[in-house]
Amino acid sequence: MKPETIAATLDTLCDLAKAETMRHFRSPLTVSNKLQSGFDPVTIADQAAETAITNYLVKHFPDHGILGEEHAPVNPGADYCWIIDPIDGTRAYISGLPTWGTLIGLSHKGKPMAGVMHQPFTGEKYVSDGTASFLEHAGSRTRLKTSPVTSLAEAALMSTSPELFKGGELESFTRICGACRLVRFGFDCYAYAMVASGHVELVVESGLKAYDIAALIPVIENAGGVVVSWSGGNAAEGGKVLAAANREIADRAIEILVPLA
Repeated sequence: MKPETIAATLDTLCDLAKAETMRHFRSPLTVSNKLQSGFDPVTIADQAAETAITNYLVKHFPDHGILGEEHAPVNPGADYCWIIDPIDGTRAYISGLPTWGTLIGLSHKGKPMAGVMHQPFTGEKYVSDGTASFLEHAGSRTRLKTSPVTSLAEAALMSTSPELFKGGELESFTRICGACRLVRFGFDCYAYAMVASGHVELVVESGLKAYDIAALIPVIENAGGVVVSWSGGNAAEGGKVLAAANREIADRAIEILVPLA
């Protein structure tokens, strides 16, 4: 696919999702729990946004695969696959906080090649067409570039919650928090956007799914960053993931995370 086709499609899909998510944001709505033990919320907004995206893709790209959080996969095994999290950060969404986002990624033969994180309430769109990454906001388009900081002692680290980590993972995470200048929790996909835009140097998380990270990999990497597993491998399928502003930060983080995890 050509970059201009990818960019136009991502824009259209973001608009379709926005129509569904914004009609329910900060409005009374029913919240269902997908877990018998614990809390994994889902709302009509999650489901309707993914349905709108899926219907468009099935019509316009019938040979492509689709992997979403809320519905069954379409055309599994296709070379091109769209990977969708209609609301990444549903806990923030139902709390009225504008730190959730719609994630839409495109992979080719398993490798993430383009993606977008759209926050429709603030109007921010962090997007990569596969060649470069940009912030589109208020009619302007700014090239994204990650932070030049290469020392963990000067780095800001973000993670959704320390509750993501268990056992040795938590020990490793505690160690890396101690090595960084600043640690902040919350914000889900918004934290990764802050890596891409140069405001945060590191995100460390565990237990991710493909739809939590695939769209964000091209955005960060095409801004100069690195997204890998804790052992330095492929992060496209999720699991234990770190996103870093540069290779130096990533390598130092891996040194700390691997021994105990």
